[in-house]
Amino acid sequence: MSERITITVDGKALEVDPGTLLIEAAERNGTYIPRFCWHARMKPVGMCRMCLVEVEGPRGPMLTTSCTAVCTEGMVVDTRSDTVKKAQEGVLEFLLINHPLDCPVCDRGGECPLQDQTLSHGPGESRFVEEKRHFEKPIAISDLVLLDRERCILCARCTRFSDEISGDPLIEFLDRGTYTQINTFPDEPFASYFSGNTVQLCPVGALTATPYRFRARPWDLEAVESTCTGCAVGCRVSVQASHNEVLRLLGVDVEATNHGWLCDRGRFGFEYLRSPGRLSAPLVRNDDGELVESGWAEALDAAAAGLRRVIDGSGPEAVAGIGGARSTNEEAHAFATLLRDIIGTPHLDAAVGEAPDPLLLTGAANRGVIGDLETARTILVWGPDLKEDLPVLYLRVRRAAMELGATLIVAHPAPTGLDHCADHVLRYRPGDGAGLLARLTGGDDELAPVTAALGEGPVVAIVGRTGMTEDPGLANAVAAFAAGLPDARVLPAAHRGNLFGAIDMGMSPVTGPGRVAFDGASRGRDTTGILEALDSGEIGALVLLGADPAADHPSSAKARAAIDKASFVVSFDLFVTESNRGADVIFPVDAFAEVEGTVTNLEGRVQKVNRLVPGVGQSRPAVEAIADLVSRLGGSIPATAAAMADRIRETVPGYDEVSWATLGWGPGRDGVVVSASSPAPDAAVNGSAPDGMALHLGRVLYGAGTMIAAGPSLAKLVPAPTARLHPEDAERLGVVEGASVTVTGDGGEAELPVRIDPGLLPGTVAVPANLGLSFGTSPAVSVEAVS
Repeated sequence: MSERITITVDGKALEVDPGTLLIEAAERNGTYIPRFCWHARMKPVGMCRMCLVEVEGPRGPMLTTSCTAVCTEGMVVDTRSDTVKKAQEGVLEFLLINHPLDCPVCDRGGECPLQDQTLSHGPGESRFVEEKRHFEKPIAISDLVLLDRERCILCARCTRFSDEISGDPLIEFLDRGTYTQINTFPDEPFASYFSGNTVQLCPVGALTATPYRFRARPWDLEAVESTCTGCAVGCRVSVQASHNEVLRLLGVDVEATNHGWLCDRGRFGFEYLRSPGRLSAPLVRNDDGELVESGWAEALDAAAAGLRRVIDGSGPEAVAGIGGARSTNEEAHAFATLLRDIIGTPHLDAAVGEAPDPLLLTGAANRGVIGDLETARTILVWGPDLKEDLPVLYLRVRRAAMELGATLIVAHPAPTGLDHCADHVLRYRPGDGAGLLARLTGGDDELAPVTAALGEGPVVAIVGRTGMTEDPGLANAVAAFAAGLPDARVLPAAHRGNLFGAIDMGMSPVTGPGRVAFDGASRGRDTTGILEALDSGEIGALVLLGADPAADHPSSAKARAAIDKASFVVSFDLFVTESNRGADVIFPVDAFAEVEGTVTNLEGRVQKVNRLVPGVGQSRPAVEAIADLVSRLGGSIPATAAAMADRIRETVPGYDEVSWATLGWGPGRDGVVVSASSPAPDAAVNGSAPDGMALHLGRVLYGAGTMIAAGPSLAKLVPAPTARLHPEDAERLGVVEGASVTVTGDGGEAELPVRIDPGLLPGTVAVPANLGLSFGTSPAVSVEAVS
């Protein structure tokens, strides 16, 4: 590191690192310089002029913008001179010429930098009495964001974020002079997955979010810092509520994970918490076959009696459990203890048939962290479409490629959100990934530029299943290949919010708590195997914790039929779902922001989630409900999440240094990375691309899941499913854009409208995996035009 330099700010000598911006150096040393356009995560532009200061030069003091001034040795700065004060007053006076001053109704009132700085740095009164400009207000620039143009101070924070950070330049300056305004392009809505960040960035009330507009004032809100569980990135958030109702989530700037950014699903996906469809009392199936509300004691007795009948009649291995990936670590550990230790079954899984091998998620060699992207020279993404599956990780990879100079290589069967910034895009037909990997490892001349890039470390490889029809063994093989690259770090990728934590807690058929791998004889069935055993009658009872395999499994139709054959089903959930609709007992449990605990992200980083609001009706924390069920089955486990956290620290390898206290403040606030690992998985790959059409099943951000459907803001963003075809295949089938085809797989079929996609390889059909369709897991499908 270069030697530190000395500057003088307001007569005080400061030591700073060379290259530091003056506005940052001053703030770190206790001197706040007002600003509107500057943001630490975006390039400085010096547009608003609010941060003007005086810097001594050869010809005397000179006004300059501190957000663009780089500190140099001996720099002398005055942030409080009369000249600076007059300049800042003038900037504010000009900004307020056309500002509507509708603070009493503006959503930003009470937390508005313009309001605050007018009081702290403004002139006190204006010399302008002319009519202010007027615009129609508000206008909807997307389904989630409203724009009040007359409030805009033209700081360009929103446009710069959309261009620099998210890569969705869908909002821009229009017109000139006094008519300059922020708006979208004609007939082009602000359809960004990250639009909510512009609302949080806006220093005035020009951009507001439809779910929050006119809902509360800042002084009405209670807030707690927590962790988003919408996917496995583990973004830090501030959860804010009023009158026991969560009203908004704001991103918290944490270097380790999200840099303050959130995707719109994570930001606005909380509305299900107060959905009228939430379960508010236990449901028990009566003698007439109907689910009726009951008390907790009656429901627990019924669940224990039903499970005991199956255990006594067919043995403990006739019971299986699925779930935990949407829960806290404490809930998942309680669930695993119920199944493995109390009931005695090895058949438990959290992955619902769509994730990579659990041994890859826990045992990848050279395990990396998200921060490794900051120093990577080469990045290989061979896994899910990050923009759809892990959106904020997409932002981190995009930043590394676009801003930090990393070489990006993307391998995927279909176009992805990262293709536009990738140096090399490797396309292959579903089922033929092993062939592409063999070409990479075998020195194929055509792939020589890619091989050369992979030879330049540090290399970060993000590895997972690209789609539901891909052999899980391919991800294992890619991870093994990547681990041997120069100075390599491997990040296993899976979607579900706490899948990594659930596996660590023992919710896996191949590993126990702490990633301890079982030998072959001790292993149980995964979700697909459990469903097959339900269908054949080998398993009679199913216990679900926040899992819906009848909707989420790639062969959802077969999953639904298998669950219907179960003799006894117990479900801990928030809603009645496709999987528990025929259950014998359903327990209502508390959700995100209603429980306290921890979650583990894709790095193995354990972070805290916190309680802010009570649950609905008679719902209870899942740990308490499971503990009561365990006691009725003759066992005993901790009955509170805090006590369960202590048990995890004492009994789960790798978690001995993780406690709620260490995660609450100080260095632990950013989470603790658990370093325990299981053996690396088998890297053998089976299968090949079919001779006919090959199916790619990839997720989309807004799926047809229960919680998205229960939130009005996101439910309307769920797209209609389509079948994407290469132009050659469309011509061969005699179909055009918008025509219909029937796609038939080994697990179901559907009639879908066609979208022409030249980014696919001929012989590939791409269909969304999480929009309520069922095709199975084989890449071999038939596609026929609908006459």
